Amino acid sequence: MAEDCCSTGARLLYACSGASDVGEIADGVARRLRGEGFAMMTCLAGIGADLSGFVESARGVDANITIDGCPIACARKNLERVGITPQSYILSDFGLEKGKTPVSREIVEKVFRAIMDGEPVSSQRASGDSSDCC
Repeated sequence: MAEDCCSTGARLLYACSGASDVGEIADGVARRLRGEGFAMMTCLAGIGADLSGFVESARGVDANITIDGCPIACARKNLERVGITPQSYILSDFGLEKGKTPVSREIVEKVFRAIMDGEPVSSQRASGDSSDCC
């Protein structure tokens, strides 16, 4: 499957799917974006495991996009670790707070719409404490 991702104009989408509420929302937003044809969703774990097919696919596309639930930005950091700087969206930049945001279709839709409408890409700020995992 990874070999199919390298065509010109392709965009790959990686979602935090962490155990917290915002991780679940990030995953839902990514799946919604994929469903609308915004980008092809692919496996963040494949990047984290340094599997060559996934890494080479990421290097061969026009854009890699990450959606992280919290400022720790695990998805973004996985790509940066293999030398790729993605477009990064972090849900706290949309006003969502880890541990305090109910998972709902309405919230997924709100973030989906903001990304589809071209909301600014998250800053590449430093992450929080690594013990504060998703």
